[in-house]
Amino acid sequence: MTNPNRLYIVSTPIGNYEDITLRALNTLKSVDFIICEEFKEARRLLSHFKIEKELLSLNEHNQKETSHELFEKISSGKSAALISDCGTPLFSDPGYLLVQMCIAAKIDIVPVPGASSILPALVGSGFNLDKFYYAGWLSPKSDLRKTELLKLKNIKELIVLMETPYRLKAILTDISKIFGASCQTVVAFDLTLPSEKFFRGTVSEILKTVSEKNLKGEFVLLINNKKFD
Repeated sequence: MTNPNRLYIVSTPIGNYEDITLRALNTLKSVDFIICEEFKEARRLLSHFKIEKELLSLNEHNQKETSHELFEKISSGKSAALISDCGTPLFSDPGYLLVQMCIAAKIDIVPVPGASSILPALVGSGFNLDKFYYAGWLSPKSDLRKTELLKLKNIKELIVLMETPYRLKAILTDISKIFGASCQTVVAFDLTLPSEKFFRGTVSEILKTVSEKNLKGEFVLLINNKKFD
């Protein structure tokens, strides 16, 4: 059971619905309403698990004004679950403003952990995981992305990057130019899905494979920059 006047941050599957946790299901079933990123993705998930709840959208286009409305609803005594389109909310997803408002008002924030693309990519990479640097999403603009990669080259750690499916070839090309064609890289592709695949090797080898296969799908990209120590 959930408690009123609380915001639950609920992780949902990144592809395979079997990865949802029992706690996540129980939370989604018992809250007063669910805050989602996009209605289409949320309805597909809830329909799969036969959950019927009021859905309210919080996305990058309406975050500022909608956060206040959602906060008022929660502070009036309602319980809410925040989900993203997939995975763990708040990683490059909307919700930060709402969480900050709730914390300032001493409303409990309750994380419900679960699926994430970052940890499966790391543990399946074969790299040493003692330390890593999460760089997140780079700029979609080519010049800015190259500038960001030049800065990252100075970080002598395992670097984790996120990108959209259609920019995989472009970012690998930039990495090859800036980090060198022999840079050891892993692309964790379509994690948790039947098409899941780890591409391991030099960035030039992976770029060749990606180009030949014309790969398009969700991925996490890891650059081993430790060897430059």
